Amino acid sequence: MTHLISNMAYTNAPPWHGLGNRLTEKQPIEVWAQQAGMDWKIRQSPVYFHSQEKTSVLYPDHKVLFRSDTEEALSVVSSRYQVVQPREILEFYRDLTEAGGFELETAGVLKGGRKVWALAKTNQSAAIKRTDVVNGYLLLATACDGTLATTAQFTSVRVVCNNTLAVALTNGTGSIKVPHSTAFNAETVKKQLNISVSSWDRFIYRMKTLSERKVTHQEAEYFIRRLFNEIASSPNTVNGRAMKKVMELYSGGGRGAELSSAKGTVFGLLNAVTEFVDHERRARNQDNRLDSAWFGAGAILKQKSLGQAMLLVQ
Repeated sequence: MTHLISNMAYTNAPPWHGLGNRLTEKQPIEVWAQQAGMDWKIRQSPVYFHSQEKTSVLYPDHKVLFRSDTEEALSVVSSRYQVVQPREILEFYRDLTEAGGFELETAGVLKGGRKVWALAKTNQSAAIKRTDVVNGYLLLATACDGTLATTAQFTSVRVVCNNTLAVALTNGTGSIKVPHSTAFNAETVKKQLNISVSSWDRFIYRMKTLSERKVTHQEAEYFIRRLFNEIASSPNTVNGRAMKKVMELYSGGGRGAELSSAKGTVFGLLNAVTEFVDHERRARNQDNRLDSAWFGAGAILKQKSLGQAMLLVQ
């Protein structure tokens, strides 16, 4: 599927994925819903099938989910499946933006409506070695095709290159996930998130620690080779192009690679991987790149890279 510009919106500078309708700041939720392509509902209908003896037969254990605006089918799910509406994703941020100091920056629809998300900038920011600024964000996403639980995740964005990286929460987990077998309760999720400075401060401390750890050229090559060997689908899979590109980004080709925080450091290695995933990795289109970077194989690669990086500073 080619990307659909009308199904995303953003404010401030264009997001790293480069998609969407630009909005002025401080727009209400209602405007975001319209401009981000989220002003429709997920409807549901019983599932019937045709047999030789009967015209149609009800299949009671499942239901079809479809868009209210186009009536396009989205998925077939269990009859127990709890739907989360696109508007609920945006409404989650209403009090956070009106009274909590948050600001919606991007929101949209992926895969024809099967996945919806919104991203808001928090009031948390820090500079690593004075010039390398990292801002905090809160991502909320859901899917209606069984590929993603409703997920709330703190995410960091490195300003110089727009690289994204998940922030571990106070309870040690990477996110709060609400399976579609249970009802989504926004207030409960916010309490579980423990929206405070503690998780952010711990994350920044870890990033600063990585920026102090120098690595040799041999260590960098081993780091990259080990990372891509771990994610290989089989022992014979070759990730030569990917490894070469990450090494180029780390060795000065990446945005911000020459900053003192990144040059010759583990932090630089980590950001070479995140830049590769967000901007360079092969993808059919930007929709698929975003989907992978936040929810799929790209997100897994970034988290494995962070775990491997932390081993170098223990």
